[in-house]
Amino acid sequence: MNVYIIIPAHNEEDYISKTLESLTHQTLLPKRVVVVNDNSSDNTASIVRDYASKYEWIFLVNTTSSDTHLPGSKIINAFNKGFDILDDSYDIICKFDADLIFPNTYLEAIANHFKINDRLGMASGFCYIEKNGKWVLENLTNKDHIRGALKAYKKECFQQIGRLKSSMGWDTVDELLAKYHGWKLLTDDSLHVKHLKPTGQSYNKASKYLQGEAMYKMRYGLWITLISALKLAYKKRSFRLFKDYMSGYFKAKSNTTEFLVSIDEGKYIRRLRWKGILNKLT
Repeated sequence: MNVYIIIPAHNEEDYISKTLESLTHQTLLPKRVVVVNDNSSDNTASIVRDYASKYEWIFLVNTTSSDTHLPGSKIINAFNKGFDILDDSYDIICKFDADLIFPNTYLEAIANHFKINDRLGMASGFCYIEKNGKWVLENLTNKDHIRGALKAYKKECFQQIGRLKSSMGWDTVDELLAKYHGWKLLTDDSLHVKHLKPTGQSYNKASKYLQGEAMYKMRYGLWITLISALKLAYKKRSFRLFKDYMSGYFKAKSNTTEFLVSIDEGKYIRRLRWKGILNKLT
């Protein structure tokens, strides 16, 4: 299977070489790896350029955007810059972060999952972070959710969900739309990926309302947003975040912000979310 990978990168000089090095040692090598250097002020571009000179399947794309590191739009806009230079010969398209170290068999294992199940639309391994000299499962990991750091999509699924949404919440709405269209998701807990920089570490204060805004844009409605915000804030051990999430939701509602999904897709998403909530309660 032809695996294409796009890696948005902003000031990742401390990590990008480790990510690329792990990809060069895969038992199933990717056909294309595009690193999108998004307005970096460090040596990210020169490091990637060095790898591109050694491996004909690694490419560097430079783009200019804001220095503000916001989750969602900045990352997906960079992803789309990389996607635009690719041809249509991929079977699997991946969006990876620039701070990951993959086990050597990672891509082969992911490709095998797609080969086995025709209705598998998305797949990934699990992220591990280093704590006290040990690699432990990152606390945001959920077996029912594929982390935004390491998304792999079957071509047909990627096309049917309308590619990736340029918004905070893109890595949730893609899964919900995949399920809406009848695709399956898979997380393989035997695939341990080292995540070198904890999620959200470089986000700035301007991003704090975007999670609630995303819940509005996915048509969650008030009650599901309330429950989801509480759960996420609890995971991050911060009640202040809960207030920020709800403020973001109400700001988006008052501004009649454009939705990411249709009315029918929104109805499906709410049914799916309520089913998940009730299952956990019972």
